[in-house]
Amino acid sequence: MRIASRLMRIALGIVILLVLAGGGGFLWLWTSPYWAGITLFSDGKRVENFRTMERVFPYRDVAASGSVWAFTSDPRPLPQAYRYNGELRDTATFLDETQTTGLIVVHDGAIAHEEYRLGATGTSRFTSWSMAKSVLSALVGIALKEGHIGSLADRIDQYVPELVGSGYDGVTIEDALTMSSGVSFDEDYGNPFSDVNMLFFKLAAGADMRDTLVTLVNDRPTGTYNNYVSSDSIAIGLMLEAATGMPLDRYLEARLWTPMGAESDAFWSTGRAGAVLPFCCLNARLRDYARFGRLYLMSGRRGSHQIVPSDWVTYSTRPIGPHLEPGENPASSWTFGYGYHWWIPEAPEDEFLAIGIWGQYTYVDRVRRIVIIKSSADPDFDTRDHETVAVFRAISKSIADGR
Repeated sequence: MRIASRLMRIALGIVILLVLAGGGGFLWLWTSPYWAGITLFSDGKRVENFRTMERVFPYRDVAASGSVWAFTSDPRPLPQAYRYNGELRDTATFLDETQTTGLIVVHDGAIAHEEYRLGATGTSRFTSWSMAKSVLSALVGIALKEGHIGSLADRIDQYVPELVGSGYDGVTIEDALTMSSGVSFDEDYGNPFSDVNMLFFKLAAGADMRDTLVTLVNDRPTGTYNNYVSSDSIAIGLMLEAATGMPLDRYLEARLWTPMGAESDAFWSTGRAGAVLPFCCLNARLRDYARFGRLYLMSGRRGSHQIVPSDWVTYSTRPIGPHLEPGENPASSWTFGYGYHWWIPEAPEDEFLAIGIWGQYTYVDRVRRIVIIKSSADPDFDTRDHETVAVFRAISKSIADGR
């Protein structure tokens, strides 16, 4: 069953109960902070919501200033087909079925393909969902280079003492960066009452993210199993703010967004309490996401300016332990490998991805010097990652080979 359908059934049930309880209950729901969370992923609203998140949640601006890192233009056609599971499939059909709202392909700094769909334009600021985790990783690498963080072996609770006694007691920065904390957190978006879905409701009601983290416990030894949980990113975000003494949005603006040469202001969604959400919800133009991907393709360098340390780019996009290796792995919950908040697909390709739910992707192919950004509102996103990588590989090979 589609995740959106399951969420909307629960939402409908809540509405019916409140209507039966009296009109006042329904009016409370309609005007409460919970309503945006209930309707966020509905079929009729999802496409527009994902490019107008400033109407859904509070936010903090991330200003662009200084010289723009320009792209040149070298238009190329997309391949008509790609191969997946032994079948030749149609590229245009895939883009339609996944409710693609924007697609950019950049080769050696030149835009080879750019299109916007379903009402979006080049000025739309698309939500990233969990692609923001990879941006968070870049900020950790910068903070480490600047000396705000002593070592990735530091315990997170050294910086965030409220986490002493919680599941994050003793968890290192590196363990959280590799989603290996061992902390129990239900990331199932298909379960309306999972930890991650309830977190959105709590944040919309004004809760502090620490309130959730301090209640979590371990269900595995830390550093031994790769299990993707957004609570690890929240812990990293809290640590980073404590270490730098700056809110994440300001640190992003000063250390990455402006030096990278973004062409447009971004904004980062917040909870009602005002803190940005470290695990998701940066909102920006697709060309600026492409600049971030380009920065990683260039080993963190824009011209003569090293923005993200080159060794950080290398380490963060490689598995550093057996439980992080791609493929069938008994010590991992997924077949993609994992670095420092970056995904590494199976197969001997030198590539890595940032992935957000509902089909948000930043794909980097080091060998062919390709960056692909895809924004979507795909109702079947939770089954598409492998096929999407097959599409990206076909696009990358076609564009780089000039076919």
